[in-house]
Formats: sequence, structure tokens, C-alpha cells
Amino acid sequence: MKPTRVRYGVVGFALSLAILSYVQRVAISQAAGPISAELHLSKQQMGLVFGAFGLSYALFEIPMGLLGDRLGARRVLAQIVLAWSVFTALTGAAWNVGSLWVIRFLFGAGEAGCFPNLTRMLSQWLPAGERVRAQALMWACARWGGAVTPPLALLAINLFGWRWSFVAFAALGVVWCLAFLSWFTDSPADHPRVNAAERDLLRDSHALVSHELPQRWYRVILQPQVALLMLQYFAFSYVWYFYITWLPSYLREARGLSAAASAGYAVLPLLAGGFGSIVSGSLPLRWSRRVIAFAGFAATAVLLLFVPHVASVQGAMALMAAASFASDLTMPISWNTCVEIGRRYTATVAASMNMLGNLAGFVAPVAGGMILERTGGNWALLIYTMAGFAAISALCWLFIDPARAEKRAPVLPIEAAPQL
Repeated sequence: MKPTRVRYGVVGFALSLAILSYVQRVAISQAAGPISAELHLSKQQMGLVFGAFGLSYALFEIPMGLLGDRLGARRVLAQIVLAWSVFTALTGAAWNVGSLWVIRFLFGAGEAGCFPNLTRMLSQWLPAGERVRAQALMWACARWGGAVTPPLALLAINLFGWRWSFVAFAALGVVWCLAFLSWFTDSPADHPRVNAAERDLLRDSHALVSHELPQRWYRVILQPQVALLMLQYFAFSYVWYFYITWLPSYLREARGLSAAASAGYAVLPLLAGGFGSIVSGSLPLRWSRRVIAFAGFAATAVLLLFVPHVASVQGAMALMAAASFASDLTMPISWNTCVEIGRRYTATVAASMNMLGNLAGFVAPVAGGMILERTGGNWALLIYTMAGFAAISALCWLFIDPARAEKRAPVLPIEAAPQL
């Protein structure tokens, strides 16, 4: 009997949600111009608004990861998508900087836990050989969703205005949630379309995230390897958040482009990052993940250092796209390491890592706004700080060893896990 392929439907839901999440979070960067003009926001105030999402996302990551490990991905993901859709729509109702900050803070709280619970879902529904490739494809789709958002958001803003554009984006989340609840089950054994062969194929994966560990969750995330994993992701995210917050403004102000031209160029780093994830997931498993991650971040640091010195827009954006490609080589590696270390607490470890990443989502745009405000628009200094953080990520991977973490992680016999 050949295994059914229901698990690929699960991958489809993960990919579509990854795209949707980035469309909804990136849209505000393209809307920053009309929002600032209508609400009379300074650079520093807009930086605080950008940072509100990252702050709340970081604060609620671990609670939502724990909730997913306890209640299952189905229930928690449905709650997450409905919550963020509501606050995406409410973004269009903001009337001043305070109301906009609160709404974006609540939007970030609503989206917290999305990717840790997607990681848990994929870990339970995919055999080990398919898991890294699915992570790579998911992050590629997330990047590409963010890549198409600038022109998509610009089109929506031109057609509906920035306020109603957020309502339109929110409706997409509601549609996804209804389809997900009608089809998905947490356990492959509970899905009516999974046959016995596919259940056998997924038995080890189910055991990996279902058995109890001798350690409590907080002891798992206090391991040195997890601390380094969190630090490298914070530094990585400090760089990445520039692409979804300040990049359109950089292209307009430092490079003198129109809104339409900046929207086109803003696609490049996210597009290239998606290809970086795909390439990483396609590399032979015998290749050292530590070496790939270190080389990717080191290359990012060097490439970013050259960006301010390139006179042409095309050359500068080619370097920035190459930097994004190099750093996103590490995305499947980082998230699969969460599975190898976390096992039963996969969503919790992933949430801990992503918490630091989204804390950078608060720090980076706020720090960027302060640098620009206090230096009279010194974009070069802002880009140099990004290069410095990329170097920190590279140094962390001299000490992170996913293979060692996988060997040391406690594993119970398959018979001890709930049977499919």
C-alpha cells in the first residue's frame, strides 16, 4: 500500500499562512508615507509604530509557543489568525500616533506564536527527510509574500486609500482560518484521508513531538545552545527588519526614487532571501550546517558594508539582495535546530528564538528612527550597524552545533509515545 499524501495539504496550509503573515506585517512599510502625512508623524514616531509590532510579538511568543505545545497547533493557529486579522483591519481606523501604536502592538500580540506552531505542525506531519525542505519552502514563501507586498500594497492604497487597504488584507486571514478549521487535524491519525501506510510513515515524527521529556520547558530553553540560537536570531532579525520597515523610506530619501520605483526595488531583498532559503533546504545533509550559517552571516556583513559606497541604486540594491540571500541561507537551519533541541517542546524553543528575533523587530526600527532623527538622515550609519549585527550572528555559529544538540537531546522509545 502506498502512503497517501495528506501531509502535503498540511504543507500547503503552512505555506499559504507564511505568505499571508508577511503580507499583513509588511504592508505598513509601504503605507508609511501616507500614514505619516495624514497623521503628522515624525521619523522617530514612525519608528516607534514599526517597533510596536516587534515588541508585542516578542512578549507573547513564549506563552503562545507553550500554548501550542499543550493545546495543539489547530486551536492555537486559528486563534492567532483571527486575532491578527481583526487588528490588521483596525489599523485603518487609527487617528493619531497613540492609537496607531496600540493597534500595531495588539496586531503583534495576535500574530505571536504563528511560526513556532507552524514548526510544530510540520514536525508532526512530516518525516525527517521532508522536514528541512518544508521549512525552507515555508520561509521562501514567507519572504516572497513580503516581496510582493510593496507593489500590492501600493496598488491597494491607490485604489482604496491606506485605511481600507488594511481591511482588505484582513479579510484574507478570515478566509484562511475557515478553510483550515474545516480540514486540519493535529494528529495524522485523526484525519479521515490518511491511510495506514502514511500513518506508519509519520509514526516517528509524531513520537518526536508527543513524548514527555525528563526536563521542564524552562530548563530546555536555558541550555547554552538555545541561548546562542536566540542571540544569533536577534542579530539576524535586526538586519532583516530594515527590509520591511525603513527600506522604502531609504530608497525615496537617500536614493531619490519615486514611491512606485521604491516599491519595485523593495521587492529585491525579500525575493532574494526566499531563494536563499530554498538553496539551503536543497543542500546535501552531509554539508555542515554550522559552516553554511557562519558563511552566510559573514558574507552578509561584508556585503552590507559596501552598500553606502555604491553610487548607483541598482548596484546598492544588488548588494542588499545578495546580503539577504546569504543571511536567509540560515533560516531552515535555525528553525530545524529548534526541533532537534526542543522535541516535545519544539514550539516553545522556536518561540523563544523567535521572541528574541521579534524583540529585534522592536529595537531595530526604533533605533533606526533615532539614528536618522539625531544624525540628520545618516542612512550609511544605519546600514553599518546592520553589518555589525550580521557579524555577531556569524560569531554565534562558531559555537552552535545542531548535530551535537540532536545527539544529546533525550529520546524515549517510540513505544512510549502515543500510538497513531
